[in-house]
Amino acid sequence: MLMRSIALAGLSTLAFTTAALAEIEVHDAYARSSGPMAMAGAAFLHIANSGPEDDRLIAARADVAKRVELHTHIDAGDGVMKMREVEDGFPVAAGSVHMLKRGGDHVMFMGLTGPFEQGMTFPLVLVFEKAGEITVDVTVDLERQDAMDHGMDHGKMDHGSMDHGKMTHTE
Repeated sequence: MLMRSIALAGLSTLAFTTAALAEIEVHDAYARSSGPMAMAGAAFLHIANSGPEDDRLIAARADVAKRVELHTHIDAGDGVMKMREVEDGFPVAAGSVHMLKRGGDHVMFMGLTGPFEQGMTFPLVLVFEKAGEITVDVTVDLERQDAMDHGMDHGKMDHGSMDHGKMTHTE
């Protein structure tokens, strides 16, 4: 009887964990780098929270880089956009979608272990405060055009304040 109770408790915990994970969905994950010799790259995606509680993306991991961080772009007030690590992560409000997109919030890969080649895929582990870890497949799409490509002056992007080594413009 005790064994059956323990087994049922384990199944209940598994069901609760699965339900929590099902409330966060990740869509349209893709990555870019600026070229075959680039030391850095970035991933962009949409995070949908269909659950009743707010959550927060707090970390990311991938074997394609020595360091993986959550980043955003901030207007320094002089027309120059500066990239910054967001140590406390990105909030994903209940019933909403948080977009990680070019020119805004994104996952940053520093010290790439190999080039991002068109069409390759790699696993990315996203760590959420409540939903836990979710692994998504990211496809490299070096040709993709989106809102970032229409109207932003890429020549004014300042990555110098970050320790990226020989980072080239990734977006």
